[in-house]
Amino acid sequence: MRERDALIAQTLAFVQSVTGRKDGPQPVGETPALPPASVVDVASLLAIGPADTIGQSPRDRAVPPDPQPPFQVLPPRTSGEFRNELLARVANFRKHQERFEREREDYCAATMNRLRAAIRDVQVRPPAEK
Repeated sequence: MRERDALIAQTLAFVQSVTGRKDGPQPVGETPALPPASVVDVASLLAIGPADTIGQSPRDRAVPPDPQPPFQVLPPRTSGEFRNELLARVANFRKHQERFEREREDYCAATMNRLRAAIRDVQVRPPAEK
């Protein structure tokens, strides 16, 4: 229960630090409020049992986070690149539509030929005798 309350308090502190608001929603009940500067490692809280966490501060258990690669910002597209990409996509779409239409026409023609052949075969055959 203490771990859950600590997690809720940490989440609220994180939200307040990200949004820059200090007047955010207050925790319900007796949830301990952590200052935004303190960091609690949730994985270490889950790895260490509840009996092991008594008497230890979250900073004693904190594991440094894995270094993440820096965020790479792509250069902005020029209007010519955007237009060329859009025209290429439209041309590709049209090719697909033409292929679908051609396949439908071929299927229809093949079906009609089979139907006509079946009608001719029925007319040519003599009626079956009983």
